[in-house]
Amino acid sequence: MPRRQTRSAVGSRFGTTLRRLRNDRGLSQEALAERADLAADYLGFIERGDNVPTLIVVLKLARALEIDASELVAEFTYAALRKLEL
Repeated sequence: MPRRQTRSAVGSRFGTTLRRLRNDRGLSQEALAERADLAADYLGFIERGDNVPTLIVVLKLARALEIDASELVAEFTYAALRKLEL
């Protein structure tokens, strides 16, 4: 999966949330990637904000983390979205 040329604010924010949730559960990138049926290097790209995941990937990650998918995007409130360039 190719990386973006520049990191997006959306990708970086999502990656930070994903990393926090993964660490809260004591999972390595490799363990989460295996649970979500994703490549570990792709998960690293997502956490660094180099890639923005598709909805299917978000759902796989939520299932692997045993959380509601909404927790992965909870920081994207209306106020936050207004400040982002989309």
